[in-house]
Amino acid sequence: MAPLCAGALLCVLCVWECVGASNPSHVDYGGVSLWSDRLLGEPSVMSLNDRLDPRRYQAHNPGSCPNGCFCPIQWPTALYCDQRALTSVPADLPGDTQYLFLQGNNISSLPSSVLAEAPALRWLIVDQNQLEGELLRGPVLQNHTELRYLFANHNRLTAVPQGLPGGLRQLRLAYNQISSLGADAFQHLQNLTVLLLQGNRLQTIPSNSFTGLLALDLLDLGENRFKAVPTYLPPSVQQLYLSGNNFSELGEGSFAGLDRLKYLRLSRCGLQSPGVPLAAFNVSTLVELDLSYNRLAVTPTVPASLQYLYLEANEIQEFKVSSFCQDKGPLSYSRMRILRLDGNKMSYSQLPVDWVYCLRVLHNIFI
Repeated sequence: MAPLCAGALLCVLCVWECVGASNPSHVDYGGVSLWSDRLLGEPSVMSLNDRLDPRRYQAHNPGSCPNGCFCPIQWPTALYCDQRALTSVPADLPGDTQYLFLQGNNISSLPSSVLAEAPALRWLIVDQNQLEGELLRGPVLQNHTELRYLFANHNRLTAVPQGLPGGLRQLRLAYNQISSLGADAFQHLQNLTVLLLQGNRLQTIPSNSFTGLLALDLLDLGENRFKAVPTYLPPSVQQLYLSGNNFSELGEGSFAGLDRLKYLRLSRCGLQSPGVPLAAFNVSTLVELDLSYNRLAVTPTVPASLQYLYLEANEIQEFKVSSFCQDKGPLSYSRMRILRLDGNKMSYSQLPVDWVYCLRVLHNIFI
């Protein structure tokens, strides 16, 4: 009976499919995993190229299939037009199309007349194309009220698309040429949970650019041109990624107002210990902090609630117990579980003798 139960559990788990940052750039979807829920009938997020014999998934498909696309019988509302060297969006899209995969082509525009043929679109993925300039300035997608995912990573966009429908959940615009955000760029996107803007040319954030983002959970602003932590960030953010910018220092209130922040990435920012105030990370909700590949010489002060701290590849030569515990006692100790100090200028023998009383629930330390 036990093997049967295990097999049944495996079948349930296999209805989920995930593509993450370990895949080649044309399928990394901006470096954040994309989940497909088979229980809801969502299609595979992997390309079908070289995976199946086209005769297998096109045989007996009664629906029309645009030239240059795969139309699998398993997912009758999905069109796989990815990596086909297309220069334009295929015409005559079936009216019931919900999932349109166009990544890895040479498409330079998204005509509203063509997209209007598919009013039920839920996913539109146009990563790795030749989209330029201020795409979607008009209400091209405004009437697509069912649209939930819009991915346009690795293009040449210079502005955030306008007129997007309010039901959008994820907007991924990583690795484009966006240098500024409009005053109300996301005003009506109150349901947006994921916003990827890393790898652009942003330097500042206007005070009301993020107004309206009431449900945003993940915001990636890494690899831009910020000289300081941007202000006016959405207070709902739980995951904030700022790696790859050029911060020489942080302000004491850099993360003030982010009362739900749990995951913070600040790797490869050029941070130095004199520029990191004691209260810089005074966020009681913080669970994970990535400060790897900076120029820190001393362990920074972090909240006792922090569980995962990554300090590898810095210049640390001094370990301060007070960085983790202001007081030590039966109920005063750090909740740290993983601490990485490898690639620094200190060894295990240099740790203070009383560090174990502070980091008493630590699972692993790398040094």
